[in-house]
Amino acid sequence: MNFESELKKGNFFISECNQCNKIVWPPSEFCNQCLSNNSWRKCSGKGIIVEFSKKEDTYFAVAEIENSVKILGQIVSGRPKIGDQIKITDCGIADDHYFFKMIILD
Repeated sequence: MNFESELKKGNFFISECNQCNKIVWPPSEFCNQCLSNNSWRKCSGKGIIVEFSKKEDTYFAVAEIENSVKILGQIVSGRPKIGDQIKITDCGIADDHYFFKMIILD
């Protein structure tokens, strides 16, 4: 399995250490804490907004996923506030760049 090949398919996977259970980001085959092998698992896609900005009519946010992974994505519904819960609804690679689209959960 490869992070980018899965992301191209619209699947967001994270790497987690088999020994110490640390989530490793950026994704890697080996743990950056204990150097053990990592395994891959599908990300829940849920997190919280830690920062956001607006360009014209579009909101973008930095969200913390799985209590450790921070990603930048577009908010496709709702008006964000810091601390709002989000869910990734779409992800992939376009023009050689990762993208994430998120909605705000009630």
